[in-house]
Amino acid sequence: MRSLVEIRRRETRCTRCPELRRYCADIARTRKREFASERYWGRPVPSSGSADARVLLVGLAPAAHGGNRTGRMFTGDGSATWLARALHKAGFATQSTSERRDDGFELLDVFMTAALRCAPPKNKPTPRQIANCAGHMRAELALLRRLRVVVGLGKIGFDVALARLKERGFAIPSPKPRFGHGAEYELASSDETITLVGCFHPSRQNTNTGKLTAAMLDAVFLRVRQIARARNPR
Repeated sequence: MRSLVEIRRRETRCTRCPELRRYCADIARTRKREFASERYWGRPVPSSGSADARVLLVGLAPAAHGGNRTGRMFTGDGSATWLARALHKAGFATQSTSERRDDGFELLDVFMTAALRCAPPKNKPTPRQIANCAGHMRAELALLRRLRVVVGLGKIGFDVALARLKERGFAIPSPKPRFGHGAEYELASSDETITLVGCFHPSRQNTNTGKLTAAMLDAVFLRVRQIARARNPR
């Protein structure tokens, strides 16, 4: 079994989707005016968090001028502003802001990954790209032995999480779990049970329109904390 250090090294060196590598490199070269003086990461973005975490967050992909710039998922963009605040309020992060890799933000009892390690154009990954990236999450899940709750941020994150859990041996309820904000499903394997939770992605498309409010996001993570502690108290 690979170590977490080795898995992340492989993630940052991945070249399975050449078109995504070119796109991320182009973004890093041209940059956004707001960040014109910064040096972009411009490579696949690895997961973050500890392997002994009880909570797994599955997002869509690094943002072109967020994770692709900073080198850390949900860091340096509008989604990060919302997510970091909610995680900190629920006791899952050391601080309420996530702006750059060396800013002191650390996850507590949470492991953060995504369907893709590279930013896709228009935030719309193809099925082939998701399949190409699946091996990274499979390797991560093999190390997460204390996992009790999985949160799918957005429908793609939710569906990818469900697919990877099924591969790991968890029985899928019938009817099949469907994404919805705050939706909960219990998935059981031969020796453990995990709760899969849906949550609207904290993208500007959702937060600027009011589809996702701070109270809605807080409610999900407070519930996640409750489930994690009840299932496997530290």
